[in-house]
Amino acid sequence: MKAVICTKYGSPEVLQIREIEKPVPKDNEVLIKIRGAVVGATDPVFRQGKPVISRLFTGLTRPGNPVFGDALAGDIEAAGKSVTQFKQGDRVFGSIHMNTGAHAEYICLPENGVLAQKPENMTYTEAAAVCDGALIALPFLRDKGEIQSGMKALIYGASGSVGTFAVQIAKYFGAEVTGVCSTSNLEMVKSIGAGRVIDYTKEDFTKNGETYDIIFDTVAKSSFSSCKSSLVPNGIYLTTMPTPSVLLRMLFSSRKNGKRAVFAAIGTISISEKVKNLIFLKELIENGKLRPVIDRTYSLTQIAEAHSYVEKGHKKGNVALDID
Repeated sequence: MKAVICTKYGSPEVLQIREIEKPVPKDNEVLIKIRGAVVGATDPVFRQGKPVISRLFTGLTRPGNPVFGDALAGDIEAAGKSVTQFKQGDRVFGSIHMNTGAHAEYICLPENGVLAQKPENMTYTEAAAVCDGALIALPFLRDKGEIQSGMKALIYGASGSVGTFAVQIAKYFGAEVTGVCSTSNLEMVKSIGAGRVIDYTKEDFTKNGETYDIIFDTVAKSSFSSCKSSLVPNGIYLTTMPTPSVLLRMLFSSRKNGKRAVFAAIGTISISEKVKNLIFLKELIENGKLRPVIDRTYSLTQIAEAHSYVEKGHKKGNVALDID
């Protein structure tokens, strides 16, 4: 089978398409023919090995797992003899732990992994995109933010992979949504449900006097201290980056003015809970409440181009990988 292999850190040119051995499922595994994947923001980070601290997770001198990609959709081609939840021919979508394995034609996953039946009204690439951004946005807003109808929520980075889903999820729960993005993305963010959009190149939302129940920084480019005055007395600041200052603030801010800084450790969420979240998102999709924003779609042989585009940091929603 074909796979994108990264054996050393460096520029997009270090990525190679190679023929490797097709995996064989164990008794409790399914063999998936991958048809759709995504190139996410972490893929170029893992390829470069920068910042250096990322190598604690990927490998000190070279990538420990040479095949990247943690979100996928495809068809089950074979199932191990102990598998009961899936069968050959099932169309599935899901997520893989630690960003490895989806940039290939096949993969074996345990049947009790983060895997579910694919939404009927989505393409494979669209379904894979859900596993990249929505699986992060949902626990932040619903579980950590305890979002409810009537709340005011501001989504910073509303045009990104997590942000586009966060806008839609916040709207689904009945919040009044404000999206913050660049000029070129204003109309797109409006189209997915933001009642108001702020162009961060022209306006600083922390200085306009507006306050919010939730501020969700999906791109980790703000700080609790800068956003604190824009929170209501019991407001919550959510961020995807667990910096030391944020972790300290999580302890300190819980006792001061009721305003809190919160980080959701997505990696610590149990597999069973992630599967429940995936099924919940599937229902939203099939009911027309959620859709991905696909910026560009690349083929497997265009993987270097996809990395180059993503690492510029200007993508809208998701960059898809069409394995077919």
